[in-house]
Amino acid sequence: MTTFMAGPLLLGVRHHGPGSARAVRAALEAATPEVVLIEGPPEADALIPLAAEKDMRPPVALLAHVVDEPGRSAFWPLAEFSPEWVAIRWALEHGVPARFIDLPATHTLAWGNEEEKGTAEEEKEEKEKGEGGEGGKGEKEDGASDRSVDTDVRIDPLAVLAETAGYDDPERWWEDVVEHRGGAGIGADPFAPFTALEEAMGALRETYGVGGHDRDLVREAYMRLQLRAAQREFGDEVAVVCGAWHVPALRQKTTVAADRALLKGLPKAKADMTWVPWTHRRLSRVSGYGAGIDSPGWYGHLFAAPDRPVERWMTKVARLLRDEDRMVSSAHVIEAVRLADTLAAMRGRPLPGLTETTDAVRAVMCEGSDVPLGLVHDRLVVGDVLGEVPQSAPAVPLQRDLARAQKRLRLKPEPMERELELDLRGETDAGRSRLLHRLRLLGVAWGEPTASRGSTGTFRETWRLRWEPELAVRVAEAGVWGTTVLSAATGKAEADAVAAHALADVTALAERCLLAELPDALPVVMRVLADRAALDADVGHLAQALPALVRSLRYGDVRGTDTHALTDVAVGLAERIFVGLPPACAAIDAEAAEHMRRHVDAVHGAVGLLGEPGTAAPGGIRERWHSVLRVLAGRDTVPGVIRGRAVRLLLDDGELGQDEAARLMGLVLSPGTEPGDAAAWIEGFVGGGSGGGMLLVHDERLLGLVDAWLTGVPTEAFTDVLPLLRRTFSAYEAGVRRTLGELVRRGPGARGSAEAAASGIPGFAPDLDPGRADAVLPVLSLLLGLGEAYDDDFAGVAR
Repeated sequence: MTTFMAGPLLLGVRHHGPGSARAVRAALEAATPEVVLIEGPPEADALIPLAAEKDMRPPVALLAHVVDEPGRSAFWPLAEFSPEWVAIRWALEHGVPARFIDLPATHTLAWGNEEEKGTAEEEKEEKEKGEGGEGGKGEKEDGASDRSVDTDVRIDPLAVLAETAGYDDPERWWEDVVEHRGGAGIGADPFAPFTALEEAMGALRETYGVGGHDRDLVREAYMRLQLRAAQREFGDEVAVVCGAWHVPALRQKTTVAADRALLKGLPKAKADMTWVPWTHRRLSRVSGYGAGIDSPGWYGHLFAAPDRPVERWMTKVARLLRDEDRMVSSAHVIEAVRLADTLAAMRGRPLPGLTETTDAVRAVMCEGSDVPLGLVHDRLVVGDVLGEVPQSAPAVPLQRDLARAQKRLRLKPEPMERELELDLRGETDAGRSRLLHRLRLLGVAWGEPTASRGSTGTFRETWRLRWEPELAVRVAEAGVWGTTVLSAATGKAEADAVAAHALADVTALAERCLLAELPDALPVVMRVLADRAALDADVGHLAQALPALVRSLRYGDVRGTDTHALTDVAVGLAERIFVGLPPACAAIDAEAAEHMRRHVDAVHGAVGLLGEPGTAAPGGIRERWHSVLRVLAGRDTVPGVIRGRAVRLLLDDGELGQDEAARLMGLVLSPGTEPGDAAAWIEGFVGGGSGGGMLLVHDERLLGLVDAWLTGVPTEAFTDVLPLLRRTFSAYEAGVRRTLGELVRRGPGARGSAEAAASGIPGFAPDLDPGRADAVLPVLSLLLGLGEAYDDDFAGVAR
């Protein structure tokens, strides 16, 4: 074995550094060690052979989590260009043992828990003593006091070296001294980069000590013990791949007793370890050994490009922009490369870096715009590459069941956000919907439902999907509820129902159980729902709970779910609302009245669904609701906004004639009514996004009443009613407001439609024009797919 210094071969690297990765590979090829030691949790030693399987594709991460508390976890991400991954692959290809030597995850995970507890206790003590300050707390967060050094600064070694060399950007410094000088230097002496980095880090450790990274003292003590054990077994034929910051500490001469003393009394927690897929985007996150990079896509390109990296990068950028319908030619690529080279020369850099290539792309391919440049940064500089792990990797039973379901439903996890349209009448799409709803109930937010385009029917769903690596932790956490997605979702729903406090929470849970098709959970949810509904006397709570419950009754049509168990509860809930709503609306202030108005709207919509055929609800439920609305509309103690809304709902349902609505409005807008109450009545009648603007457009009598009232409001009261009216009319669409303005300008209600037709106002005529009506029928029948045979029938209906 050829070594560059006496003792073991210590290869100090930058995590996720492509230059370090190439240098590690060259050094291992030259030294051919007997064993490779790598910075990482030793519990993962048994997982190293999986890196050789064909189904393993980086970026991936080692995931460690506490067995009894899966949410307490840590990741050690590895990309194709990570030196640790290169070392693992080299060892597997050459039949050399590879081992992880960092502090075990069993201590790392428990240590974090102890720090949180210690911090909480210290904060409590400080509060009780009335003493502020952060000195003690900061020391506790960084580790036990007997293991820390006297420093208040957490330094970034690369930032310090870059500043010393006159750079204001550590990334640019690293590119210049490592990424762009890799050829001749490494080819001539494969150990030269590591010699230089060790000397630099040694100087930093002499100046800054542990640099504020107090836990590193304990980690490095454990690494030294593992290194000694490997030397006893293999002699000095040992190579160590670790962060360059740790190399001086591993070279340091200490006693075994001193190192073991640092490790004495460390907390422990039982931990499980596995491989999980990772993404380039998540490589920028600080995790595991504290590494994060801003441009994983760019680094991956530098590592994979065999030659001419700038030319190849510009070609990638051009291809991406052309795919987005931007005019980018070969001439643009050539000119961008030339500009990047020129910028590098002007800035004294050996080769163009990311800064130069970005500036060249902006100027040449993006015409100075940062909009397409943002796309380049998102898709290429960062990227959305998602790794893969083999099925043989350890996993909780729930994760395996989820993987089987994903494969069966052809629903592959992807890192890029996408929309998925589901037709629930199909078996596959219905299965996808069930899976996504069950995962949401378990807290695994792989998909979020969004508004469907082109259809409002219950047979269609639209989901926005994006798989994040952290969801693996959520799946592990959900494993406590069951070994399959179905059993886990059922157990979680039952527990949530028992623990729910608000009635609306239980009804929402019932809706989610139906969406997820959890028949075994429904009896428990329904029993809790019935109990809570019987005990809750708050009409607002009942009105808030009813809509979700009634929506649930509609799912039986498409999903084949038996919803009859919900009908009795929903009807009973509605009856209690009918009885309690009028007294609950009496003598309340404006804010409470607005809340109650929204409840009235929600109940009205729910009753409309509940009264549809096929819901098994009593036929007279709508009639009873209309009776409640009449009571609200005619009771003077009810606030104006609720009375106005009750009149409007009755009018929309055909339970109130136009003449009667105009009479009620006239009474409210009479001089004897307070202007504020009249304005609130108008807001309830034509506000709330319920099409009130179009009602005023088509019924000039109502518009005339509002206009006459408004012009007669006394000056001293006008400023009080103006905010209400402005809030009401500002919600209308621009076209509606414009039409209302035209009608008011010419004087609404001053003449009927016949007079308007005689004056030539567009859109008004004394009678129906059959010729104009018939002209649209061919197009209408074509749109409906009915053919010409139905034109005559349409014409008859139109006339």
